[in-house]
Amino acid sequence: MKNITPTAKKVYDYLRTIPKGKVVTYGQIAEHLGNKKMCRAVGNILHANPLPDYYPCYKVVNAKGLLAKNFGLGIEEQKQRLEKDGIKVTDYRVDLEVFKWK
Repeated sequence: MKNITPTAKKVYDYLRTIPKGKVVTYGQIAEHLGNKKMCRAVGNILHANPLPDYYPCYKVVNAKGLLAKNFGLGIEEQKQRLEKDGIKVTDYRVDLEVFKWK
């Protein structure tokens, strides 16, 4: 991958570790990077995902479990991919008590 920052590489690699049937929040990824305040930066990195089929950014939701309105492939595609993974989506929201990877 060309022009990928080391931080973006860490984010993309983290996405590959999320098990099927689980989601993470932007905050979880930021915390994994060592800075809880990087949520917005994580969102920008995910929005620029060069390989969404390889790096599953659809598995990332906000702190309330809501799907990303600006998901690169569209919110309907995110919903379909989550449901295909066995994640129940109701009103474009995922129950973090059930589906959040801890």
